Amino acid sequence: MTLRKGLIIFLLLSFGVSALVLLSSVDSGTWSTILRADKRFLLLALGFVLCAWTCDAGRFCALSRAAGERIDFRLGMVLTWLHYFGCAVTPMQSGGGPFQVYVLYKKNVPLGKGIAITLTRTLLTILILGILVPVAVFIEPELLRGRLFLKGVFSYVLAFIIVSWVLVVLSIARPCVIKRWGRVFTLWLKRFGVVRPERVLRIVKRINLEVDNYNLNFQMFFSSGLRYFMLAIILSVFHLLFIFSVLPCLIASVGLPLNYLQAFLAQAVFMFLLYFVPTPGASGVAEGGGAALFGLLVPWNMAGVMAIAWRFFTEYLAIAMGVAVAVKLLGWGVTEELYEQEPPVEEEGAECEYSGPENEKKHEHE
Repeated sequence: MTLRKGLIIFLLLSFGVSALVLLSSVDSGTWSTILRADKRFLLLALGFVLCAWTCDAGRFCALSRAAGERIDFRLGMVLTWLHYFGCAVTPMQSGGGPFQVYVLYKKNVPLGKGIAITLTRTLLTILILGILVPVAVFIEPELLRGRLFLKGVFSYVLAFIIVSWVLVVLSIARPCVIKRWGRVFTLWLKRFGVVRPERVLRIVKRINLEVDNYNLNFQMFFSSGLRYFMLAIILSVFHLLFIFSVLPCLIASVGLPLNYLQAFLAQAVFMFLLYFVPTPGASGVAEGGGAALFGLLVPWNMAGVMAIAWRFFTEYLAIAMGVAVAVKLLGWGVTEELYEQEPPVEEEGAECEYSGPENEKKHEHE
């Protein structure tokens, strides 16, 4: 799938499903309720979005310092918007990382560290959501009761999370196991014609290098960079807190009864599921599923409007900023090429070690 195709699919699914949701839910009472909306709560929702972006940018800065590098807040904000843009055009929201790694690489951050920083950023969010969701389902069982589809997706995601964290733990504690599995998997792909024989050695070498780099840099988070890593965890918590405060503001703006805890937990469950939806940027499912889930919180004639407004504030605004940044910073041609090709490969052992205080002094001097 090309970048252009991914963006087109995202737009078609998002706007197509949004139109269907509105047609099936909106009535005359909806418009009168919207016209009476309190603009102050909408501005507050926008303020929470800006605070969430700030926390995300600060998290990038903190994780970079934990890895022995230093990026400024402006670059952290650029990386935040690029993440939203990359996720919008790729299945399972997996495309944000390559854009971030590329920009970090161009800013002289070694490839291994760039991968560790971006991957850890995503893992922190998923870990926090993975803790919140079981709590949410226990406190508010109504969120999944009678919804067989959501229950099935939830079970699938939970299994995926468990497997993912087993792989993460193994990559830190037993990297040799991951390397061996990588070799076996590559040879299996070669056997079925997915990987060309002449690329097998290069792929295996790349897997070994990235496992080593990731392992080394992740260990750094718990040693010399521990205080910055803890700061990144705190910023991750506040990032989600601000994002989850958007929907309560939207509900309050139209004067509907509000249960903040229920709205908070519903968003936690829903966002957790959206991370693993196969459509680009979870498009379609986010709008339709949001209307179905938010129907627990508001009358049905407002559920569709709430779902689309929630997506506008929490996703569409950042995606639009990401498109602007990608085109201005990289250019559409470079962005397309980066999306379709692999990032640059470092030579084995090159720039993958932490250089200690000397590295920090070098950055301060620069």
